[in-house]
Amino acid sequence: MYPAELTAPMALELTGKGFEGLTSPDQVTNVLEQKEGTVLVVVNSVCGCAAANARPAALIASQHDKTPDRLTTVFAGVDREATEKAREFMLPYPPSSPSIALFKDGALVHFIERHHIEGRSADIIAENLKLAFDKYC
Repeated sequence: MYPAELTAPMALELTGKGFEGLTSPDQVTNVLEQKEGTVLVVVNSVCGCAAANARPAALIASQHDKTPDRLTTVFAGVDREATEKAREFMLPYPPSSPSIALFKDGALVHFIERHHIEGRSADIIAENLKLAFDKYC
């Protein structure tokens, strides 16, 4: 578990821009079991690729013409149980922090794993997300 004074600014990068922080397994279940609409889940983390690539990409993509109905985030290493529950919905993909998942009508339709985030710019990741938003949102 990371200290709140370290992670709060990292979480605020998303929650301060309209992403809903999911901090309990019940919140995750309530959001991801909905059978209508689209939901983006950013699995946030303290690593450098989350700071330089994943969070900025999610923010850039969230300004696209088409966006998911809900923008959400869980924080790996902070909200452990919420993150574990979100990862159950992301199967068959292995746990990955950071990662970004798009759900439509309760089904996982697009997933960006850590190895797709590392070494890629936020703009490239955002373009990937925008294409997924165009297709599913």
